[in-house]
Amino acid sequence: MVTRKTPVPSDIEIAQGAVLKPIGEILAQLGIPVDRAEAYGTYKAKIDWKLAGALPAGAPPAGAPPAGDPQVGAPEQHSPERRPPFRRAKYINVTAISPTPLGEGKTTTTVGLVQGLGALGRQAVAALRQPSMGPTFGIKGGAAGGGYSQVVPMEDFNLHLTGDIHAVAAAHNLCAAAVDARIYHESRWSTAYLEKLGLRRLNIDPYGVSIGRVVDMNDRALRQVLVGLGSRGDGPLRQTRFDIAVASEVMAILALAADLADLRARLGRMVAAADTQGKPLTAEDFGVAGAMAVLLRDALKPNLLQTLEGQGAFVHTGPFANIAHGNSSVVADRIAIRHAAYVVTESGFGADMGMEKFFDIKCRSSGLKPDAVVLVATVRALKSHGGGPAVVPGKPLAAAYQEENLELLKAGLANLRAHIGIVRRFGVPAVVAINAFPTDTQAEWDLIRAEALAAGAAEAAVSRHWEQGGEGALELARAVERAAALPSQFRLLYRDEAPLTEKIETIAADIYGADGVDYAEGVRERLGSLEDQGYGRLPLCMAKTQYSLSHDPRLKGAPKGWRLPIREVRLAAGAGFVYPLCGDISTMPGLPSRPAFMDVDIDGEGNIRGLF
Repeated sequence: MVTRKTPVPSDIEIAQGAVLKPIGEILAQLGIPVDRAEAYGTYKAKIDWKLAGALPAGAPPAGAPPAGDPQVGAPEQHSPERRPPFRRAKYINVTAISPTPLGEGKTTTTVGLVQGLGALGRQAVAALRQPSMGPTFGIKGGAAGGGYSQVVPMEDFNLHLTGDIHAVAAAHNLCAAAVDARIYHESRWSTAYLEKLGLRRLNIDPYGVSIGRVVDMNDRALRQVLVGLGSRGDGPLRQTRFDIAVASEVMAILALAADLADLRARLGRMVAAADTQGKPLTAEDFGVAGAMAVLLRDALKPNLLQTLEGQGAFVHTGPFANIAHGNSSVVADRIAIRHAAYVVTESGFGADMGMEKFFDIKCRSSGLKPDAVVLVATVRALKSHGGGPAVVPGKPLAAAYQEENLELLKAGLANLRAHIGIVRRFGVPAVVAINAFPTDTQAEWDLIRAEALAAGAAEAAVSRHWEQGGEGALELARAVERAAALPSQFRLLYRDEAPLTEKIETIAADIYGADGVDYAEGVRERLGSLEDQGYGRLPLCMAKTQYSLSHDPRLKGAPKGWRLPIREVRLAAGAGFVYPLCGDISTMPGLPSRPAFMDVDIDGEGNIRGLF
């Protein structure tokens, strides 16, 4: 618990001044037996993944690619003893309009809403991603929320937590090392000798290796690297790349796995290279999938922390939303749904990004159906979409963002209308959460609220959770309760059996508002090849900028008269999706001129300062 102050102190001051409940109290609140949890210190724990139970009826069986329309059904009949029966908590997704580089407070709103529901006496839990240390030490800072709506311990949340991201990186890099080692040894030994060792010759094409290495830092110098430099014994000389760890397919697999058997099966299907005939070679072919699963055994267990006001918060997995599916784990959500009345889960960036993938990838895989969507909007972001000056991290905001300007705001409302339209395409009630900033005016809030309701939102509420915690989110919590009680007609955007080009063009037109799609040379052939190899039923994970509904971050609002370029298509067979790359998108971010790490330090007593 925390005592509020005015003015609002820094995030880390608030977090370090809070009185936290021992994690055993949080477990008791949620009805999770202590022997199904592993404490990591006093205030966090890992939870037994088996408490998630079976997938609801209609979801794909473990180890199988997703198929069909998800339906929520009865509990499994072979549940281990003491597993709680399946109960249908209200399942709320939090998304946002197209953000500025500063972010619009989506995590803060998620936590604030959980605290607001708690203030109403409802049993609510948050389900969040673990942040990468790349953005934490780069521009964006941490992702525990802010002000009086945070997950704590904040320092643990934003740094290593329980080591899951390191486990992902180790498993990924083990697979990459296995590929290079196999290329090296096949170049040295005869087929007969390999067979004597119990190995078959894979005939790996060095130019067909699709897996790179990963590290959990922003480091642009590693985007393209040469490996194998030195003598012949140092391995094959070839060009490869590093991605940020949260862009690894292993992270996406961990987030979507239903259980340990499913995790193992998905890792086995992960394509790491191709042979000289173009045939995919998987982690199973390299004999490394089992060892990867061993490294991830504990990482499959979701982490449990708490909000500043003492509600539970599941923090598990961290796939990026612009280059991966951008959602926390299926396992965490399924445990949460059995132990709360409301589960509030955040998806990355806007409704066109993380939310679309939450529906078309995560819900398709998990079988869970959402009851409502909270769409976070800010006056600042809407003014930016109306033609306001550039918002640049580290630089003061222009006067237009700190003074009332209804005309500029009105011009940017097209982005809000577009995102409400995206939510409605999935048949789920939308609640617009106006995340209040001190420089906003009542007239600006009234304009946003009126426009949101006119565009089809079920509710619209101003929320002051950053400044006031759960008390400031009471209006939003009541609005979400009302919206979640409405009938949800949830539907997926496209059919499993639709051709991959049709899926791409459906997302381009119905979600982004594009006039059409332009495929770079070889992309159509690549899509056809994937269909021939049996991957045509997989959903899509579009990789594009988060700052625009289009592929071009300069196109603000709801741009018209543009076409979506697809420059490359990659396969994530283990995760179970195909991901087209739209425009210029990088899987390894770089550091800014003045990174956030320059303000981070520690004193002689072990107190961290400078995190935000």
